[in-house]
Amino acid sequence: MPPAQPARVVLTTGFSQRHTGGVKEFSVEPGTLRGVIKAMDARFPGLGDILEEETTVAIDGEIHEVVYSQPIRPGCEVFFLPKIESG
Repeated sequence: MPPAQPARVVLTTGFSQRHTGGVKEFSVEPGTLRGVIKAMDARFPGLGDILEEETTVAIDGEIHEVVYSQPIRPGCEVFFLPKIESG
């Protein structure tokens, strides 16, 4: 059986410039949203907390409530968007 296709993580340009040296796209092992965040934190220590606190997540183009057990299928796109603040 071939290995599972990785999930694709995408960050906005401004967010990536501040936190990943401008790298906007990453491949991670599919699993759960928590696993994706942990994988990003392993690459960029401290990024996991920032993703949890400062972003909303869209999975395959659909914005989701952040549920860390949310399944991330092989080949799907996980897009972290900065939260919109109101006031």
